[in-house]
Amino acid sequence: MAKMLRNTADRLCRFRPRFLSVTYGTGRSSRDATLATLMEIAQRTGLPLAGHLTCVGASRRSVDAVAVSYWESGIRHVVALRGDPPTGAQAYRPHPKGYRDAADLVSGLLRIADFEISVAGYPEVHPDSASRSSDLDNLKRKLDAGASRVITQFCFDSDRILRFIESARAIGIEAPVAV
Repeated sequence: MAKMLRNTADRLCRFRPRFLSVTYGTGRSSRDATLATLMEIAQRTGLPLAGHLTCVGASRRSVDAVAVSYWESGIRHVVALRGDPPTGAQAYRPHPKGYRDAADLVSGLLRIADFEISVAGYPEVHPDSASRSSDLDNLKRKLDAGASRVITQFCFDSDRILRFIESARAIGIEAPVAV
């Protein structure tokens, strides 16, 4: 898998993407592997990178330590996510000493350093959201907390994406939306 990732990063160079992101696991070894992978890709390609950070199963102190290590390693862009419930859990529950959600994480990251922060938007509505309206309200909270960009999951329905962007603009969300 590591060889495949290296080959993919090498091929993506010719497209000069705005950034490449590397996902983030919830275990300590996975977190360390994320930083190591980011650093290897940075050395191989010179492309701008974004490291993922989630709130799942970690204290603020632990998440902050990862953010500091990103910053000290030259990673200036973070994809801040609440994260999915741990395997076997019925629903997401914040760590008792952790960040409550992605908006809280965004605020915390900006207390550490002047990160560029991308957050998730959901043209098909997040599965935990009560409605499209509440989903957009949550997105607005993340941007109001200081995020600079919205990224979405891959979607085959361009009309759905356009409606999502129109709805976001209608409630005052002006941040760029990357699909």
